[in-house]
Amino acid sequence: MKLHPAVVAVTERIRERSAPGRAAYLRLIDEAAARERGADRMGCANVAHAFAGLPSNDKFRVVAEKAPNIAIVTSYNDMLSAHAPFATYPDVIKDEARKRGATAQVAGGVPAMCDGVTQGTPGMELSLFSRDVIAMATAVSLSHDVFDGALMLGICDKIVPGLLIGALHFGHLPTVFVPGGPMPSGLSNTEKAKVREQAAQGLVGREALLDAESRAYHSPGTCTFYGTANSNQMLMEAMGLHVPGTAFVNPGNELREQLTREALRTVLGIIKARRYVPIGRMVDERAIVNAMAALLATGGSTNHLIHWVAVARAAGISIDWNDFAELSAAVPLLSRVYPNGTADVNQFQAAGGPGYVIRELLDAGLMHEDVLAVREGGIREYTRIPHFDSDGLAWSDIGPSRDTDVVRPATDPFSATGGLKLLTGNLGRSVIKVSAVPNDRHVIEAPARIFNAQEELLQAFKAGELERDVICVVRWQGPQANGMPELHKLTPPLAVLQGRGFRVALVTDGRMSGASGKVPAAIHVSPEAAAGGPLAKLRDGDMVRLDAEAGTLQALVPDADWALRENAVMPDNLRAADAMGVGRELFTAFRRNALVAEEGACTWL
Repeated sequence: MKLHPAVVAVTERIRERSAPGRAAYLRLIDEAAARERGADRMGCANVAHAFAGLPSNDKFRVVAEKAPNIAIVTSYNDMLSAHAPFATYPDVIKDEARKRGATAQVAGGVPAMCDGVTQGTPGMELSLFSRDVIAMATAVSLSHDVFDGALMLGICDKIVPGLLIGALHFGHLPTVFVPGGPMPSGLSNTEKAKVREQAAQGLVGREALLDAESRAYHSPGTCTFYGTANSNQMLMEAMGLHVPGTAFVNPGNELREQLTREALRTVLGIIKARRYVPIGRMVDERAIVNAMAALLATGGSTNHLIHWVAVARAAGISIDWNDFAELSAAVPLLSRVYPNGTADVNQFQAAGGPGYVIRELLDAGLMHEDVLAVREGGIREYTRIPHFDSDGLAWSDIGPSRDTDVVRPATDPFSATGGLKLLTGNLGRSVIKVSAVPNDRHVIEAPARIFNAQEELLQAFKAGELERDVICVVRWQGPQANGMPELHKLTPPLAVLQGRGFRVALVTDGRMSGASGKVPAAIHVSPEAAAGGPLAKLRDGDMVRLDAEAGTLQALVPDADWALRENAVMPDNLRAADAMGVGRELFTAFRRNALVAEEGACTWL
């Protein structure tokens, strides 16, 4: 299939823009790959330390027999549902490694925090920066430098991007990502959202709300809505970094263990094959474009307009929001999964899942097929679904959509364009997820109400001060101000206002989350207010126009007046509160050094 002109144009622009950085990156990983293996290169004391904890047979195998040694980097903890299944993975992987004449070691663990736990609390101000902590922890784990390949065990919001950034800094290693899968369906996302809106209005109490939330989030596995965690898994499939079809197999499913064993077999296959392809070679500009296309086609998380910029930078590749916007104009919306629809990820998987979407994009020329993947068959293998047959683990064609209310062919999409839009204007650059927003809400013009924190907006809602057409502006929420927390707690009250017939929108330099829904929200406004961005110029009552059709975000203030207006100063009480408590003081240097959202909010450059 001939590639779509927009895919060609964006890819070429990225390649040209990235040429110096990518060349330097590839030189670095080629130099690392050309060295002797770690156990032969290092001094005897170094080697003894590295393998002292191994069983004798494994120690003999890796040192004397020069068997491949695979690093396991895990995000396991037993507090969070998505990561709890990883408890048993290392033993399974080590067992499979021994059967294949290899060894495996848990090289290290990375932190894994849950935005669902910290949402609306001070701990949320650590969330975005935890991605870079995870990347650093991955680097520390691999820094012992005695590994021939790696398996990355991770799944949720910041964990997969962090693991991927860390892995790309050891880009000479063959690497496979190993997910854990979503929890089975519980209370539907639609019913959960309804109870949240009722609670925001005071129609139900804490007991009813907790009951609903507990029936929605009820067992090991990721949440079942299509937020950042599950968008991660879609992107890993689209980049060819998983065993094909692994993303949405539930924990405890009989396939799950065999797919984990297959991950070990896959990384060994790369090491032993003539086709030795490390992760730094796989993740090139074509793979990044494929991930972007998959994100857009599925109405995925807005967080990836930050995370995948950072991931690309780790591989020496430079992308920006213009690239996303140009692709979004060409890539159709092929799936409707909550919050873009009523289905959850289990229904998405049953309808055809990632494999169906990838096949449709490939056949329509909207993804590159000539890319490297962890499987020798390339990205086309990711259009197939795993199952058991008489010979064991096997893959078969996805076939047609099993539910056209959930996934559709590229010839009959839900929308001709993707779910994300770039907004520009005198308030800066921002993005909006329009795939879940009703068509009659794509343009909102209303007076601004300025808030310095999300708590202020919640208080104003409870006091009945927002019962009108209004654009709520929540500023001082960017990376340099307070770590750019998600403001998902604002979704229920704004949805209530919209449900009452008011024309409302949110504008913020913070994040809204992978669960951005039916209320129009211009998010990630850059430059942020704390860095002198124009949100600091806005005043209560200023007319603001958010136009997702024209792609603009504009304060309707005369140019001369706007140019003379001084920026407001971040309130001292916010600076003081941001600096102390719940570990936030440890992240002062992160806030000080963070790049803007469109540059990935990176703290390591």
